[in-house]
Amino acid sequence: MLASQRHTTIMDEIRRTGAVRVQDLTAQLGVSDMTIRRDLEQLAERGLVHKVHGGAVLTLNSSVELGFETKAKLQLPSKSAIAQMAATLIRPGSAIALSAGTTTWNLASLVAKIPGLTIVTNSTTVADLIANTPGAGDQTLILTGGVRTPSAALVGPVADLSLRSLHVDQLFLGAHGMHPTAGFTTPNLAEAETNRALIECASQVVVCADSTKWGSVGLASFGALSTAHVLITDDGLSDDAASLLREKVGKLRMAKLSHEDSPTIVG
Repeated sequence: MLASQRHTTIMDEIRRTGAVRVQDLTAQLGVSDMTIRRDLEQLAERGLVHKVHGGAVLTLNSSVELGFETKAKLQLPSKSAIAQMAATLIRPGSAIALSAGTTTWNLASLVAKIPGLTIVTNSTTVADLIANTPGAGDQTLILTGGVRTPSAALVGPVADLSLRSLHVDQLFLGAHGMHPTAGFTTPNLAEAETNRALIECASQVVVCADSTKWGSVGLASFGALSTAHVLITDDGLSDDAASLLREKVGKLRMAKLSHEDSPTIVG
């Protein structure tokens, strides 16, 4: 079982019972207690659980916002696979927007090599990566102003105003969480408003979120699940979650995680 699939199972169990024990999870998932402790550590770093002696409990704090450097180390295979799939949707010469986030940051290195793009972003890390990628194409890069958050997003009235004067063909949007009723969420109120401005300026909204984001709820919602014309995630998503998302989003795409194969569409 892949780490992302274990994380999904652990989160399903902890939401059902409110707490999990390491010894129960090792028996349920058939892995070592060291593996489970590492899984719980990664979930705790994302603010999804709170570690206690012998296990973990569900965190109730929906306003936890981890820094960019911390988030960039999490779910790397999933983010890479999602980014590769997202890049196949981009047409040379089009105008696109990339929101802040570590998944869109993974996409940025691929975007930098697509010729003729106009790229709008409210992320300082995305802008830096595109500007400094060797072999970058002849893009036009537009960085919004705004106040920088811990996740390297530029948000607030300046960012919102600049975005509302623009129109792009596609928006590639990250999310802190995705939930059946809360929709797409973030722990930052100002970032939620700026994400709404990004959505309003785009003809097509492509949400890029790994499967561990399912069921997580941040402080502020910025769009219903139906906001996504396309949702790209990974195949660690449970069957029930995939079924629900297919009903809500325009199109669900799941990158198959494999060390040998390229990401493929499985749904």
